[in-house]
Amino acid sequence: MIYQLRKTLGLAVAAMALGLSFAGGASAQEESVWTTVQKSGELRCGAGEAPPYVMKDPATSEYTGFFVDMCREFAKVLQVEPVFVDTSWDNMVAGLQANKWDLAMSLTATPQRALAITFSAPVSATETTFAYNKENPKFAAAKSFADFDVAGVTIAVTSGTAQDKVLTDLAKNATIMRLGATSELQLSLMSRRSDVVFDTSAANDIFATANPDALIVLRPEPALDKRGVSFGLRRDTSAADLQVINLFIEDSIASGHVDALIKQALAEVVK
Repeated sequence: MIYQLRKTLGLAVAAMALGLSFAGGASAQEESVWTTVQKSGELRCGAGEAPPYVMKDPATSEYTGFFVDMCREFAKVLQVEPVFVDTSWDNMVAGLQANKWDLAMSLTATPQRALAITFSAPVSATETTFAYNKENPKFAAAKSFADFDVAGVTIAVTSGTAQDKVLTDLAKNATIMRLGATSELQLSLMSRRSDVVFDTSAANDIFATANPDALIVLRPEPALDKRGVSFGLRRDTSAADLQVINLFIEDSIASGHVDALIKQALAEVVK
């Protein structure tokens, strides 16, 4: 009986060892994100409008902007073709989780998003500002958010963005108008459907530069919601895969290339 027990235990240990061996082999054979991308021949980049990060020409459907340029250049590193997939900011994270694209472009890194996805190293930084019409009788010269957060004032923000989350937490009295893209925010302000646009500093600076006689930008001090802007990747992205894109970003920043791309994108918008 003792012999039989030892034999049974020996067989069980052997079976466990064999199972672990197969499990380890399966794990070792799992493809990395970039290997999968290389096999497909395409790097899919989720694209939501956010000037000057991501812009789309309505006439040609061509994408421009410095995150678009970075996506194209990273595709060259992988030796694949870049493909830009239209999406809204409401669907950006969900689409990434559902494997509809490999990279989400121009995502503000927040703790809430980090629970669902992984972020690359920051490509740039942003803060949020307010743009409003100089002739709006509701506020002659706004000095802080408190001047906007009053009953009867409508603040426009892009739905699903980090700015939307911040405004939702801040606003107690003003009405929030959630729209689909930066261009819609700006149209709402110019048509007087909204009183204030709450957007990234870059987008509002461009907006004010294009309309210097009409608009004022309020930049809160200290800076409101200043964060890094990164690529988003799926949560299960390995450390090795993350290192590949992070090294690409860090090299691009260190060489001054990112600054050059940002200047190029800004010049394109305001020309």
